[in-house]
Amino acid sequence: MSRPRRSRAAALLALPWLACATPPASPRAPGEPAAALPRLDATEQAIARAVDDGNPDALALLERLVNINSGTMNFAGVREVGGVLRAELDALGFTTQWVDGAAFGRAGHLVAERAGRGPRVLLIGHLDTVFEPTSAFQRFERLDATTARGPGIIDMKGGDVIIVHALRALRAAGALDALTIAVVMTGDEEHAGEPQAEARRALIAAADGAIAALGFEDGDGDPRTANTARRGAGGWTLRSSGTPAHSSQIFRADVGAGAIFEAARALDAFRTQLAGTPYLTFNPGVALGGTAIALDAPRNEGQAAGKTNVVAREVVVQGDLRTISPEQLAEAKAAMRAIAAAPLPGTRTVIEFDDGYPPMAPTAGNRALLARYDAASRDLGLGAVGATDPLKAGAADISFVAQRVPMALDGLGLSGKDDHTDRETADLSMLPALTKRAAILLYRLRTST
Repeated sequence: MSRPRRSRAAALLALPWLACATPPASPRAPGEPAAALPRLDATEQAIARAVDDGNPDALALLERLVNINSGTMNFAGVREVGGVLRAELDALGFTTQWVDGAAFGRAGHLVAERAGRGPRVLLIGHLDTVFEPTSAFQRFERLDATTARGPGIIDMKGGDVIIVHALRALRAAGALDALTIAVVMTGDEEHAGEPQAEARRALIAAADGAIAALGFEDGDGDPRTANTARRGAGGWTLRSSGTPAHSSQIFRADVGAGAIFEAARALDAFRTQLAGTPYLTFNPGVALGGTAIALDAPRNEGQAAGKTNVVAREVVVQGDLRTISPEQLAEAKAAMRAIAAAPLPGTRTVIEFDDGYPPMAPTAGNRALLARYDAASRDLGLGAVGATDPLKAGAADISFVAQRVPMALDGLGLSGKDDHTDRETADLSMLPALTKRAAILLYRLRTST
């Protein structure tokens, strides 16, 4: 079967990222005096100085947070991290609340609001990490003057610190009242609670009326890039059934091809018809087939039994599905359903989808916000910032609100490498630079241009 042409939507969706993917320049070392930054106004220069002055406190806060285990299922640890950050936001004049997570089986979320004269902006972080108390990786460790290792140091306690550090600098410069700011730090980003609608209710509500959402994940770890798009991450389950019979009767009109051949047909049709569509991926990760199967879906494991001389009765396959936009997601689902609906003789296939994290599409508004972030970086003398290739970015909480705000940008957190591993390392030299970028962008968002 020939591979069909990629859809018009898929082709168009490939272009926005490419349009803003100019290779960025390397950022300069942070801490230049305001006199060397003539493109900043007096308030912006005061913000930059405040970031430098506050950097020791920001580093101390980062170390304190990293040394608190907050694996998603360590509810006490997640709440403790939330309590530390809540105190910081209280001190900045925010009205804070803890949203209890009992309704969705998690610790909960930190939500903060501060009314100001200007437009509403949503800042997004998360409190949890992938490192539970059973992990051997538990402590902040300085490697040298500019690097440190620790659980969640870049994913994303470093980003949480940048949020607080930027807000402190705005207050020190007398600029915090220029905006209305909402902060949501979720407690289950790494392992989202269920039902999802309940787990993300507070985040979605905080986006109401916001002109922009800023996410402080670590992105691809390169400080020269930020995320204007993130692919969604969902799942699918395919079930094929056939007529059990002696293997010598397979393909006979009253027996058919059996469940395994039918599942193989559907999977290969997914590959031949959809593989190569820009930013679309789908992966069958678990497959069970035979006369009898038992799938433990939450654990992605199970058992299967059959005989080589018996035509298989059933097959179940679990996989993931990643798309760049709601339109691409709808197209992919429609194509996969159509494939499932054309089974081999004597068989039947059905497919079900679990949408999971939605995509953050590369919109014009997101590109405009990146342009303003890039301008702030250049004006600070820190070099250009381009768009991250969406293939390098996983799903994140910002995707739940990206379609609800005019502009969204993610990957503004602390630079480093090897997140989700016991080698997770932060580039501490970039903490003031990235904080200045965020703070100047926030200050400039008080106006429409």
